[in-house]
Amino acid sequence: MSATPTAVDQPAAQLAPHSDAPSRGRSMLTRLAAPAAAVLSGLLLYASFPPRPLWWLVLPGFALLGWCLHGRRARAAFGLGLLAGLGFLLPLLSWTGEEVGPVPWLALAAAEALFVAVCCVGIAVVARLPLWPVWGAAVWVLGEAARARVPFGGFPWGKIAFGQADSVFLPLAAVGGTPFLGFAVVLCGFGLHEALRQFRTYRSTRRVPRGGAALAALSVVVPVTAALAALPLVDNSAQDGTATAAAIQGNVPRLGLDFNAQRRAVLDNHARRTEELAEDVTAGRVPRPDFVLWPENSSDLDPYRNSDARMVIDRAVRAIGAPTVVGAVLTPDEGKLRNTLIAWDPERGPVATYDKRHVQPFGEYIPMRSFVRLFSSDADRVRRDFGPGDKVGVFDLAGTKVGLATCYEAAFDWAVRDTVTGGARLITVPSNNATFGRSEMTYQQLAMSRVRAVEHSRAVVVPVTSGVSAVIRPDGKVVQKTQMFTPDALVAEVPLRSSLTPATRLGPLPEGVLVALAGAGLGWAALRGVRARRRTSE
Repeated sequence: MSATPTAVDQPAAQLAPHSDAPSRGRSMLTRLAAPAAAVLSGLLLYASFPPRPLWWLVLPGFALLGWCLHGRRARAAFGLGLLAGLGFLLPLLSWTGEEVGPVPWLALAAAEALFVAVCCVGIAVVARLPLWPVWGAAVWVLGEAARARVPFGGFPWGKIAFGQADSVFLPLAAVGGTPFLGFAVVLCGFGLHEALRQFRTYRSTRRVPRGGAALAALSVVVPVTAALAALPLVDNSAQDGTATAAAIQGNVPRLGLDFNAQRRAVLDNHARRTEELAEDVTAGRVPRPDFVLWPENSSDLDPYRNSDARMVIDRAVRAIGAPTVVGAVLTPDEGKLRNTLIAWDPERGPVATYDKRHVQPFGEYIPMRSFVRLFSSDADRVRRDFGPGDKVGVFDLAGTKVGLATCYEAAFDWAVRDTVTGGARLITVPSNNATFGRSEMTYQQLAMSRVRAVEHSRAVVVPVTSGVSAVIRPDGKVVQKTQMFTPDALVAEVPLRSSLTPATRLGPLPEGVLVALAGAGLGWAALRGVRARRRTSE
């Protein structure tokens, strides 16, 4: 007579799935921990950028990234770095798909994330060295330097420095520019990870490896101390007196790529708001400006070829009675278009021009047009490419030297520095953000101008077609700003300054030193690897 077997009588193979389930679950969680942490680190970097005033999230972001990469092989570091890059750049660059759909946005974010992934491989390699937070931070700067140059002239958006406009580290921009500021922030983040790593070692062994505590402490304390020591470089004093500047925001008829289908309406909006400002000046409600700044694309009608547009601009400038910078699109019979700023005198008309030197790929010109057309028909919206200028933009407006960096150029270190070394006493960044709607793009770009103000110790005036226009002091603080998609005029007395910060004097040298430091760290790590393999083979 047979009996029904009990659980004790069951074959071991049948019991294994139940007894191993908890261990398999723990194993799965362990495998997912690093990828999840990599994505979270990228999201923390994104959340540290404007419009959120959460700049400090960058520190746990890099601490978490350091945990993900420490002790990893190259293949794993690449994958984790790619996840971190996507977690960071996908939300940060979402505005690039505002009117053209997800394909350009996803392609750009993926391409930029590849730079982050390769950079993270380098960080994992140097993490095996003594003083690894220093080498790792330098490798991050190397990655940002590469992103800012290739392809198509580079895309520096998302440089860590641009998220630090409200940060305690901001004064370091005046010491060595955005590369040095970014290096200090990343070093501090990696230092936090090292401090936690040393603490865990102490918990388990009741001792800290020689020099470990000092390395962790210095990696955190030195960047903060350096930022405090750099505070005297942040100066709002009016070394060369003051000037009263006006920034006009005329607004656009409608959001999106088709806003410029009503080019005359955009021009009329800016002319009308300038004439209203003139009435306010006459009535004594606001002070008379020494000069007026219109935004990029405030006249997409070429005033040299369109007499009606010229008349509208001339009437508005005569009404305000001050030299005015007008953003125009010039359309020569042959060759490429020009994104041009025109200095317009109330008596003499146009007297000087500046052609934007770094035109935006896939926005103002289309590289590989036939290939890009396969993925997006919006490539044909740019029927005629813009060409770059070759002269530094500095206008003399009523005796004030004003440096010009048009919109996208504010992201490039050289494009802003050249104006200051060229004699600019203040900087203006005329921009057109209408094609990006109410996205975070305008706040990200405004933060760049705030960092540039501290980097070069200059007031910065940002006139934008549809917002946010702003007046920024040399310490990076916004003293006036407009609302988005609202006609407005800002009038402010701004300090004029002629002294040069160390960052301005040194130019690309700090970045070059940090890139060389990264190269030295990678070379040292490679040499150690070769020697280790030789010892193993022996």
